Amino acid sequence: MPARRELFTLAGAAALGLAARLEAAGATLPNGTLEASEAKTSHETFGDLAVYYSGPTDQIGSMTAGSLRLKPGMSPHPPHQHPEEEFMVITEGTGEIVVDGKTTKVSPGSMMYCAGGKTHGIVNTGTKPLLFYYYKWKV
Repeated sequence: MPARRELFTLAGAAALGLAARLEAAGATLPNGTLEASEAKTSHETFGDLAVYYSGPTDQIGSMTAGSLRLKPGMSPHPPHQHPEEEFMVITEGTGEIVVDGKTTKVSPGSMMYCAGGKTHGIVNTGTKPLLFYYYKWKV
């Protein structure tokens, strides 16, 4: 069985495949609105990962927007870093986010920003699912 970080990476692979096809074709993400049912969703051991958009825009070389409904006591992976900048917006549940070694308790309305290359992570410390939306990009 792959490690949780590998699962998280594999979960977005289909959406990232779309991103590669868009970029190769010189295309960008389409304008529009998606319902939750239209997102590419995968059911992982840690929760449900949905990717709404992934690919280049007319101003950004790479952009991904999605959500994760994280099960109680779970984390999608250990704290990690990647080249993209990232925002997370908590809409349901409670948890903790670590950014550059500083841990902060989060609840609905909390928002995280993390620069590219900085260590960050999230864990659901509550008894109910924690839902957050994330947006990451690289120019």
